[in-house]
Amino acid sequence: MADIPVLTIDGPSGSGKGTIAQMIARELGWHYLDSGAIYRVLAFASLKHQIPALDENSLVQLAQTLDLQFHLDDDRLNVLLEGEEVSQQIRTEKAGNAASKVAAIPAVRAALLQRQRDFCQQPGLVTDGRDMGTVVFPDAQFKVFLTASAEERALRRYKQLKEKGIESNLSDLITEISERDKRDSERKVAPLLPATDALILDSTELGIAAVYEKVCSYCAI
Repeated sequence: MADIPVLTIDGPSGSGKGTIAQMIARELGWHYLDSGAIYRVLAFASLKHQIPALDENSLVQLAQTLDLQFHLDDDRLNVLLEGEEVSQQIRTEKAGNAASKVAAIPAVRAALLQRQRDFCQQPGLVTDGRDMGTVVFPDAQFKVFLTASAEERALRRYKQLKEKGIESNLSDLITEISERDKRDSERKVAPLLPATDALILDSTELGIAAVYEKVCSYCAI
């Protein structure tokens, strides 16, 4: 694993880390890991199998046997749970909040740790999440922490939902994102914090192209 290049992009929900990570993975032909999707899929699977959020033993067992696949196409990420395409279902705010709660359980994070590290394969790996550079890949050669204001991130999410024909309330989204930020940053295990050696980028006033250029420049791509 030490000989395989890894780029970690961490940050809160809506910061653009997934978009940038996927763009770079496609450009380099590297493998891609959406760690947030793993927790979202686990939360979705727990709801599907009617496992209570506080049933730690059952959640750990589900995490250890989770039937999950990622397929990064030219224009989108396909997420398969037990052979079923669930990319849209796991991107709702409900699924995101459920994932945040599941991710706060230490035993669940431990069960998924090696699973995530297994994605590190030649020719390289681009990964995005909340603790990629601090916990999962602490020795990664390149680390980025991408952030933006809660208001800007909520607005981005609002526009995404509107484009998909999904009704939403901007004020509610701001509240949900702020609450999730607080929960993620204050949890005892793997809190949402930039690695000490990470490049910190605030994308509030930056477009996708500008962020992409800055990350590529940092990695000397």
